[in-house]
Amino acid sequence: MQQSAESTYQLDGTLLEICSCGVPCPCFIGEDPDGGECLGVIAFHLDKGRIGDQDVSGRTVVNVAHIPGNALAGGWRSVLIIDDEATDDQYNALVSAFSGQLGGGLADLAGLVGELVAVERAPVIHEVNQASGQFRIPGIVEAQISPIQSSPDGTTATLRDSAFSTIKDAPAYIGKSSGYRVNLPNHDMSWSFEGRNSIQTAWHMEHQP
Repeated sequence: MQQSAESTYQLDGTLLEICSCGVPCPCFIGEDPDGGECLGVIAFHLDKGRIGDQDVSGRTVVNVAHIPGNALAGGWRSVLIIDDEATDDQYNALVSAFSGQLGGGLADLAGLVGELVAVERAPVIHEVNQASGQFRIPGIVEAQISPIQSSPDGTTATLRDSAFSTIKDAPAYIGKSSGYRVNLPNHDMSWSFEGRNSIQTAWHMEHQP
């Protein structure tokens, strides 16, 4: 089902960023990436959500991105991946919203993408909580993440109110990937790193035309 330009959306869940930057990623606070570019995976897992009349609760949308400089300057080269448990109607609604066709904050986010290389469906294994766990798209993305617990009481280090925060005062948990690999050679997007950034935070986005 094609969503109209007048469709509303309300989405709640988590944002997980895994990337090539050091810990923590300077992009997340609006600064330039380490090494001049950021090779990232940004996963939006929707604990609950609705786009128009479509319930999209439980779905995950992943943006695999080459960010050529400051993230807020745009020019991202991206592949959008929708988890393959989405129905056709959920898939169409999610693609419409996350490609910016429905306006609102997601259109602002989509506006950072200079080239949407492809939109694909794939199984997504998202088992990350507070920057701890594994994230996998078999054959495409593999990442093992551990939290940064540098405080005397072992609490996970956090950021708040950063450039990509959508909920006031919500902590963004800082982690480090022990292994992080993207394998999309058909789109010239393949890389592998160890000991690099991961951040996870609660996420909210809504739009009422």
